[in-house]
Amino acid sequence: MRRRAELPGASELFRTTTRGSEPPEPPAAPRSVDSAGQRTAEPAAEGVQGRSGSGRRKHDAKITVYVSDEELLALEQARLALRAEHGIAVDRGRVVREGVAMLLADLEARGADSVLVRELRRESGE
Repeated sequence: MRRRAELPGASELFRTTTRGSEPPEPPAAPRSVDSAGQRTAEPAAEGVQGRSGSGRRKHDAKITVYVSDEELLALEQARLALRAEHGIAVDRGRVVREGVAMLLADLEARGADSVLVRELRRESGE
């Protein structure tokens, strides 16, 4: 009689569980119908197009961002409000990625008039 339990090997424990080697495609942008009956992509926040958050997928890079207790609480409250009031269940990382995508798209479209430039100038006292 053996005293050690039979356990699966590392190759069985850490095997990939996705079908195929291609990562899933991101969801298509929402579309609407214009006056001519043509389907068009919905503009991103306030007419800024071209960027969106990466959504729920495996990410290749990671950064660490330090936030204050108040900022973390506000982020968590926003996540809970999205879930409770809008039926959107997302994690904090997804909220942050969407926010970053919106700011970068706004910077690309508006340059010096973007929200990001205005806020950073205001904080630096310019």
